[in-house]
Amino acid sequence: MTQRNIVTRTWGSSVGKKSVMAVTGVIFLLYVIAHMIGNLKIFFGLTTFDNYSVHLRTLGEDIFGYGGVLWIIRTVLTVAVLLHMWAAFSLWYKAKRARPIGYQHKSYQGSYAARTMRWGGVIIALFVIWHILDLTLGVVNPLPENAGAYQKLVASFDRPVVSIFYIVAMVALGFHIRHGLWSGIQTLGGNSALRQNSLKAFSLVVAVVVTAGFVIIPLSVMFGLVR
Repeated sequence: MTQRNIVTRTWGSSVGKKSVMAVTGVIFLLYVIAHMIGNLKIFFGLTTFDNYSVHLRTLGEDIFGYGGVLWIIRTVLTVAVLLHMWAAFSLWYKAKRARPIGYQHKSYQGSYAARTMRWGGVIIALFVIWHILDLTLGVVNPLPENAGAYQKLVASFDRPVVSIFYIVAMVALGFHIRHGLWSGIQTLGGNSALRQNSLKAFSLVVAVVVTAGFVIIPLSVMFGLVR
C-alpha cells in the first residue's frame, strides 16, 4: 500500500482540518474588519460613501478591469468560506461518530460553544445570501439597480424586519468571532496557560468592536440619524 504524502495526511487529520478553519477564519475576519471600516463611511455622507463604493470597483481597473479586484476578493472569500464549512462539518461528523451513544458527560462550556458556532454559522450564511441579493445584486432592494450605494443601504435598513435580521446576524457573527478567534490562535500555536485570559479578553474585545461597528448602522437608520 502506497504511503500517503504529507499533504494528504495533514489534510485528512483533525489537526489539518482545524488549521484550515483557523487560516480561513483569519481571511474572513480580515475581510469583515475592512468591510466594517468601509461601511462606517456612511456617517460621512452620501458623496463620501458613494465615492467609496465606486473606488472599490475601479481599484486595479487598468490591470483587472472594472470590478475585477472585487471579484478576486469574492472568489477568495467564497473558497475560504467553503473550506471553513467543510472543515467544520468534517470535525463535527468525526466527533459524532467517535462519541459513544450512551455518553452523556460533556462539559456545558464545550457544548454551548459548539451550539453557538453551529447555529451562528447557519445564521451568518443565510444573512450573507440575503445581503448579496439585497445590496450587491439589488434583487430584493426597494430601489432600482441604478440607485446609489448610500440610498440603497438606507432604503434597505428602513425596513424594520431587515434591520432586525441584520442585527441578529451581527450578534451571531460576534459570538462566532469571539470563540473562533481564540480557538484559531490556539490551533496556530499562539496560546499558552499564562496568556490564556489575555487572549480570551482580546477575542472578546475584537468581537464586541466588530459587532458594534456593524450594528450601529441599521440602528442609525432606524432612529433617523442617517437619512
